[in-house]
Amino acid sequence: MPEKVAPGPVSEERCIREAVCIHTKKIFDSCKDKDCIEDLRVYPTRGCQEVIDRALSVKAGCAELLYAYIDVEPVTFNRGFYTVDVRYFYRITADAFVGAARPVEVTGLAVFDKRVILFGSEGSAKVFSSYAQEKAMDLQDLPARSVPTAVVESVDPIILDMKLVDVCQCRPCESCCEIPPAVCACFQEELVTGGDVHRLYVTLGQFSIIRMERDTQLLIPAYDYCLPEKECTCQGPECNEDPCELFRKVQFPVDEFFPPNSASSRPSSYQEVRGCGCCS
Repeated sequence: MPEKVAPGPVSEERCIREAVCIHTKKIFDSCKDKDCIEDLRVYPTRGCQEVIDRALSVKAGCAELLYAYIDVEPVTFNRGFYTVDVRYFYRITADAFVGAARPVEVTGLAVFDKRVILFGSEGSAKVFSSYAQEKAMDLQDLPARSVPTAVVESVDPIILDMKLVDVCQCRPCESCCEIPPAVCACFQEELVTGGDVHRLYVTLGQFSIIRMERDTQLLIPAYDYCLPEKECTCQGPECNEDPCELFRKVQFPVDEFFPPNSASSRPSSYQEVRGCGCCS
């Protein structure tokens, strides 16, 4: 068996050193979803609402997921299962056209509620920890409820459609939920929820993965302690490295002179050194 075992694919020559017990989060259940959220009302800021009231049409911009509020509650009629209520807060950007002038960018908030039921197992133990916590009773963690943890992974949604509607044509029972202060702070002005002439509605495409986790102890095989093999080298403007010596290490940028055959071709090392990590 080799002296050092490095991370990577497991071969026949690499055998298990020992079995170790670790404390980690175990995933008991998970689901993925592709939601098409139709006609979601957008609550613009006060200045943007004045522009929307005078607008003749709107053009969709982009949508950004600001925050997701998650609440987990047990299902009374099915032991071991829990409801996961997720409330998504989005910042919607659009271009409003007022007459023949240039379009004006408007922003607003959209809110979407989602509920799923997942299996999270059962447990009744109270968990204490010596980990210090500010303002705790004994400078340690307070006992945690034996409820699994819900984790939501989502990407920024895609705007599929956007329309400008007169307030007289809107649904009568439309009221905005309570907005957390942290979400309100993402906008430069206060949000308008009433007294408008025109309203914005957006249709979003949202991809998400929701999983249910619980603290548990697992017995796993271990090969060895994981020590990094890579040395820490200075790579920054503060390093006094010869620029010509650095340039000699850069491979010749063949792709700059000969276009690649497919879009999936990786950029050359020259592009990586020259670029700023931004997408054009």
